[in-house]
Amino acid sequence: MRQRGAGGRVARATARTGGRGRLVLLVAALLALVTLLSAGCGAANSPPSGALDVVASTSFLADIAQNVAGDRFPVQSLIPRGTDPHSFEPTPSDLRTAAGADLVIINGGGLEGTLLTTLQNAVGSVPIVNASAGLQTRTPKPGEPALAAGETDPHFWLDPMLVKTYVKNIEVAFSKADPAGAATYKANAAVYDKKLDALEAWIRQQVAQIPPADRKLVMDHASHGYFADRYGFTIIGTVIPSASTSDSPTARQLTDLTRTIQATGVKAIFVEAGDNPQLAQQIGAETGVKVVTDLLDHTLSAPGGPAPTYLDMMKYDTRLIVEALK
Repeated sequence: MRQRGAGGRVARATARTGGRGRLVLLVAALLALVTLLSAGCGAANSPPSGALDVVASTSFLADIAQNVAGDRFPVQSLIPRGTDPHSFEPTPSDLRTAAGADLVIINGGGLEGTLLTTLQNAVGSVPIVNASAGLQTRTPKPGEPALAAGETDPHFWLDPMLVKTYVKNIEVAFSKADPAGAATYKANAAVYDKKLDALEAWIRQQVAQIPPADRKLVMDHASHGYFADRYGFTIIGTVIPSASTSDSPTARQLTDLTRTIQATGVKAIFVEAGDNPQLAQQIGAETGVKVVTDLLDHTLSAPGGPAPTYLDMMKYDTRLIVEALK
């Protein structure tokens, strides 16, 4: 309707101005039409502004998902950087953010604990993507601390090769929610898979500096089983005999761990940044082993810190482990 109206005005003006005016007005009308069509084509071909609204439970998971999303949209982390996901309590604002998303991504395997139930109740019909879907949880090996009945080890991401499953699950979820971006997500996932391959090779090179007899891990809690399986470490014990930092050891368990450390020649106890190191330091004082208190296994650092991405986090922790044990 707007173009027909414009043509009518041109015709009326042409009748008043004669031949030369007729040409000028015709050129002006054509230029206006070209401008209108160009604007429409530009809008159709321009990249989307926020193709999806996606929230991931943890900062490392948000970073992995961001590598799949690329420039199509940003991925938010529900749990702030520097916060232990085992003990995180969402605010009403956090739940509103999740409920307003197109997709919510969780690690799965029990990492989110009661947070998952809270999210399921809050988000309604918003799809929840389990990044670790399809992975088999490990069973503690003989000599390792047993997990509580019904407990599983959710720390798949500490093995970069298992993160490839995360990437595939996220790519599929993004492509289903945004079919127009499917080719982009597939390409981005392939690029990130190669980065994971490079990370895995780098970690192997670093671990090779540790004599095989010294590849013994005592962690704050049961976190590094998948890492140990991949890179040839033995889990000697954990300060907290659980896959969660929210549990507490008994006096007997601490005594047994102290004796095990003394008997096996363990060189270090590893505690995550932000966790209470008191028990580990007590054991360290009794056994004479060093206590490393600043691993970043469950969270990224601030953007200007030592581990602003998942790849950086894995390299940062590997350096700390290798330096303490080599």
